Order: sequence, then structure tokens, then C-alpha cells
Amino acid sequence: MTIDWQKEAEKYRDDLLQDLTTLLKIDSARDVEHGTKAEPLGPGPAKALRAMLALASRDGFDTLNVDNVAGRIAYGDGDEIFGLFGHMDVVPAGPGWNTDPFEPVIVDGNLFARGSSDDKGPSIAVYYALRLIRDLKLPVNKKIHFIIGTDEESEWVGINRYLETQPAPDFGFSPDAEFPIINGEKGIATFKVTFKPVAAAPAALTLTGFSAGIRTNMVPQDATATITGTVPAALTDALATFGPANGVKVASEKTANGLTITVTGKGAHAQEPRGAVNAATYLATLLAPYDFDPAGKQYLTAIATHMHDDSRGHNLGVAYTDKLMGDLTASPDLFTFGQDAEQSVAVNIRYPQGTDAEGIRDQIESTLGLDHVAVTIDGHAQAPHYVDGSDPLVQTLLDTFHDHTGLPVHEQVIGGGTYGRIITRGVAFGAQMPDQENVMHQANEYMPVADIIRAVAIYADAISRLVK
Repeated sequence: MTIDWQKEAEKYRDDLLQDLTTLLKIDSARDVEHGTKAEPLGPGPAKALRAMLALASRDGFDTLNVDNVAGRIAYGDGDEIFGLFGHMDVVPAGPGWNTDPFEPVIVDGNLFARGSSDDKGPSIAVYYALRLIRDLKLPVNKKIHFIIGTDEESEWVGINRYLETQPAPDFGFSPDAEFPIINGEKGIATFKVTFKPVAAAPAALTLTGFSAGIRTNMVPQDATATITGTVPAALTDALATFGPANGVKVASEKTANGLTITVTGKGAHAQEPRGAVNAATYLATLLAPYDFDPAGKQYLTAIATHMHDDSRGHNLGVAYTDKLMGDLTASPDLFTFGQDAEQSVAVNIRYPQGTDAEGIRDQIESTLGLDHVAVTIDGHAQAPHYVDGSDPLVQTLLDTFHDHTGLPVHEQVIGGGTYGRIITRGVAFGAQMPDQENVMHQANEYMPVADIIRAVAIYADAISRLVK
């Protein structure tokens, strides 16, 4: 039986877009502050999970809801479990959108909404691939478990809870990255740098506040500092010249006894901070040369000296390159400063095999000085993950992508973290096309509708090959 996969996928276009729009309208950013016993990760993630499972129940699939933090859509039977891993949570929308991030719109063939490319669009493509396989009554000799998490963008509570209560798949993929394949993922850890108190001393300026960032996996687009004291003419001049000279926007507003200064840069996914413009490190670099109070001076100088414009961690002393996995990346993403409050920076690091989180922690602390900072690993650290390119899973997925596109295929390692790493023989496979702009975690996130439909075809073919 010869199947025109693309033609079959096109038949689902209208239904797919209607269902995807339902999911995209839900603000499903993790919200534990409003969590309850029934919805521990917040109402949004639970609502999105239930909505996804409701689509599958409507279409006759078996579904399972695990404590409103994870779910499963099941099809087929056999001795092995083939896993698909998606997620319904999103990062916060953040500033800079041209449209409402939770009112999906299609402009020039591109579907704009938070979650369109990460990961609701790709997840709905996998779901419709399953529908296509079921509707065509294709042979399935394995259990297919489409497992859905609700806090992939943070602590993985959902997927971990699922694996505590349900069987782990034997092999599988996550539609949460890019084609042709991701069979290696760097280790991921966030290091919280907390500044120690210093003795007060007279200074012309006092840093009363410094804040930036939304999540530790998002490069901050905006940063704000509040200062008091007599603003020197040199700083006044710099407020006018610094922005044009550095490719950022600088705005200031006089207060009763000082200034509020805001810098706007360009956000990005923390997996590759090189293409971003980190507003916080630029703001610290703008302010650091001036006569600030000791605590403020310590904070601004450390950021400007050791964290600014240094995506590979050279100035933190943690730079490292592995032949297979490439460079370590370092992205300072959350900034908090108050005079009598927390003074910290959270640095998100993606590290290759050959180094580890504890060693990185020790080196950051050594570079910044034990007298000045304490460094802790914030949350869970994930070790590097790699599935050999000779594995039949990898080869089948690469062959499928090549057959559909004619494009050359190759192994790939990324700094991003997907659910593919949750099992030993797990990889990430699409749905971003190789030539497509990566807008995950950015304002105005979008995914071409044509790419979503194309992913349905590729996924259906790939799944069919793997579960025969």
C-alpha cells in the first residue's frame, strides 16, 4: 500500500487548526502561586492538559489523567511501548508582542501565539499523526503512548510523576525541537549566585533596585534599575549615547530623589544566548563605572565584568568545549537586587559531556570570590544525554525526514532540553524545519501552518515505520 502522507495530512487541516486554536487560547504557564491540591502546577497547565485529553477522548482514544500534571493518549498493543512526549505548558508571554499571545492569528501563513512552536503546535501534529494512522487502519504492533507533561519549561514535575506511576516507554521521540533530529542534549543546570552583605560607605549614588527576567530559560528582554543620589553629568550623557552605541533602547525617568532606568534588548531561548541582547547585563554595564554604594557596586561590577556579552562562560571561568556536543553556554537570566533584600543572579548553563554541574558551581564561586558570593544549584540539574547515531531509532527518523524533504540529514546536539532525554533511547524529532527561524520563548512566537501539516505527514510516516 502506497500512502501519499502529505495528501492524507492535508485532509485534517481544518480540524487540526480548530483544535490547536482551542489549546493556544489557554495561558498554560506554570503558576504554582495559584496552585491547589487538585491543580498543583496552577489552573492553566491543568486546563490545557484536560483540553488535550478531551480532544483525544472525543476521537475515541484511550486517555489517562495523572493528577492533573501529566496525561497519556494510548493506541495499539504489543510487547513494547513506543513513546511520544509533548507538553502543554508554555513560558510566560512576556513583553514585546504585536498581537495578543493567547488569541491566535494567522498572518501570511504563520500562526502567531504563545506555544505555537513550543510545544502545542508540534504536539497537535503528533496527535493528528496518530489519528491518521488509526483512520487508515495501518498495522501497529506496539503500544503507542503519547505522554503529555505540564511543566516541561520548569521542573518536570509532571513527567516525573507520570514515570513514578506508569511504565516508561522502551524508545521514542519528542516533537519539541527541530528536524532532521536531535539525538544529543547538553546538560542543563541553573546556578543561583547570591551576593553577600558588604559594609555600607558613603557614595554619590545608591542602587535601590535592579530587576530583570521572567524565567531561567529565557534571556531577559527588559531590565530596570532604580537609583538615588546626585546623578553625575557623565551618566546623564551616557543615558543618551549608550543605547545607539550598543544596539539597545535606554529610557529613564526622574524620581523625587533619583532615576528609574530601563533597558530593552532582545529576548531568546537560553539554550543559545549568543543571538540575544541581554538587557540586564547591558544595564549593569551602563551603570557599573559610576560611584555607587558598596552593595550596588559589587552587584553591578560582577555582572558587567563576568556575565556581559559572554555566552560561552569565559569570564565566569567555566568555558568548555566537547568535540561531539560543542560549547558550554552561559545565560544570566534572572536578576534581583534590593538594598535590604535579596541580591542575586540566576545563570542558566547548558554544558556538554566532560564537565558536570558541581564542578561548574565550584568554578563560578571561585571566579567571583567566596568573600563576595555563595553559589548554589537551583532546582534539578540534568546530565547530558546522547543516543548513538547508529541506533535504529535515529536511522529510521533520519531516513523518514530525508524521504519527505530530500534534504541532507545529520546528527545534532543542542543546548535545549526536551522530554526525549527522559528515557535512554529517547530523541527529539522536529517540528521546526531546518531553515525556519527559531522563535521559541520569544515575543511574537509563531509556526508556519504549512510546517505543522507537513509535520503531521512526517510524524505519521515515522511512527508507522517504528511500530510495525
